[in-house]
Amino acid sequence: MDTTITTRLSKSTLSVSIASLLLLTACSQKVENMPQTPPSNEMVAPASAPEPVVVADTSAKEVAATASPVIVVENEANISPAYLTRAATVAPISPPDSVSYQQNTENYQKITANAVHKTSEDAIATLSIDTDTGSYANVRRFINQGRLPPSDAVRVEELINYFHYDFGHATKKSGVPFLVDTQVVQSPWQSTNRIVKIGIQANDTATEQAIKGQALPPANLVFLVDVSGSMSSPNKLELAKSSLKMLTKQLRKQDTITLITYAGNTEVVLPATSGDKTQTILNAIDKLDAGGSTNGEAAIKLAYEQAQASLKPNGINRILMLTDGDFNVGVSSVDEMLDIIRKNRDNGISLSTLGFGQGNYNDYMMEQVADNGNGNYSYIDSLSEAKKVLIDEMSATFNTVAKDVKVQVEFNPAVVSEWRLIGYENRVLATEDFNNDKVDAAELGAGKSVVALFEVTPVGAQGLLDDSRYQKTPSATTKTNNDKTNELAFLKIRYKAPNGDTSKLVTYPIANQLSTANSDTKFAMAVAGYGQLLSDSKYINNWTYADSKRLAQQGIGTDSTGSRGEFIQLVELADALQ
Repeated sequence: MDTTITTRLSKSTLSVSIASLLLLTACSQKVENMPQTPPSNEMVAPASAPEPVVVADTSAKEVAATASPVIVVENEANISPAYLTRAATVAPISPPDSVSYQQNTENYQKITANAVHKTSEDAIATLSIDTDTGSYANVRRFINQGRLPPSDAVRVEELINYFHYDFGHATKKSGVPFLVDTQVVQSPWQSTNRIVKIGIQANDTATEQAIKGQALPPANLVFLVDVSGSMSSPNKLELAKSSLKMLTKQLRKQDTITLITYAGNTEVVLPATSGDKTQTILNAIDKLDAGGSTNGEAAIKLAYEQAQASLKPNGINRILMLTDGDFNVGVSSVDEMLDIIRKNRDNGISLSTLGFGQGNYNDYMMEQVADNGNGNYSYIDSLSEAKKVLIDEMSATFNTVAKDVKVQVEFNPAVVSEWRLIGYENRVLATEDFNNDKVDAAELGAGKSVVALFEVTPVGAQGLLDDSRYQKTPSATTKTNNDKTNELAFLKIRYKAPNGDTSKLVTYPIANQLSTANSDTKFAMAVAGYGQLLSDSKYINNWTYADSKRLAQQGIGTDSTGSRGEFIQLVELADALQ
């Protein structure tokens, strides 16, 4: 549009606006002077629809929410003054009263990063292991949808423990159902600090039994499926059904399956059925349909009752709960739900959760239910993830080789001035809980590996905490009778047998010896850096996603499953979404 046309239109528009105001004033006076008509019983025809509002293309967004139809005009010069006058008199001033918005009610537990500790004042870290992987898949869902996750959705240890690690050089002690591997390397984001990696891997009894011609113990599985209205979308109930079908096809005659559904009411859809009745089980799964509210309390109580009725004393007894965690009938707070689970977890029946969907997803509920139910928490964002959890890692998911596994690390104040635990924020235990067998901790499934990373500051290096004015602080040259300066830390692990009540203790000194990070340690640190970036950590200096990508590429190894390559792609996407 040239300048002449623009000027002409502006003058015309001004004239029309003045005329419109005069016309509106006159109409108002006439309405005031009109005689009042008594009410009539005759039917009155409805008012005609408002005429279109005509706007220039630069104003389309401003009027998009109005009640009247909108016509976007490409060339303002073609608008007649009369048409503009008519449009001005009907344009609404305020938006409509009722506007529909899709609210995001996803729920995550608040995470506050572990603090830095001065070793001379607090040398001991105590924690439960964490074998959950739900946070990794959920974070992946956010990134693949083009947005970074909320910081509270990121549990760094679950990102690290999503992957398999090599324990070929780990320490094996007689009678202990797991291997232990430690390494001390330079911190990638603070060169004067050290990363202490502690890795634990359960013996893969499935592989050992297969070599001996044996199989997994018989399984008593209860499928507890949420069929409430909130599960109606394709990435919820339909994906849950497909996941169960895959698992069903792996079952054997010695296994039993019970299928329970819950919405407003709870129902046993399929009583305990032999695992070789594949078609019967598949038919029951196919009939599942979503609708109604969500009574999580009644569902969990019934699931435990059914599991107890089919209990296999020397077998696998597990409830598999498939839901978005959006409970709205019965108890719905996390604490109330956990009270029910704690009362039932010591009878030999574990409870695992598989999470589905988005928008109303209750991650907090899902993770805590599994943790307190002596089970695992996984988030299923695709059928591939379902296959990984239920088929590829079946032994780790269902077959527990050690329970209530606790880790305690005591750092040597003659060697380490400061330390912090990376991740595991909701798995930290009190020091006295380590020796208390009544304090619950996590289970370790067959073949499953877990890694914990500590960042430590050597004595003599610049840390984050000032020395005490009144307390004596060790220096690099200070020695005492109990220094043991050849040890950086002392590792203790407590665990119980799957059916045991008394814990066993194993110990491992961690040498004060800096080594070159192997590929697994590099990859674990790359994932830790990525997770800390996503959660806005204040402890990683100028570390970037590009740094995590570079370190992950160095530690990719053979990557037989392709999961490490996928991780590198997620790092690239996260970098692009900043």
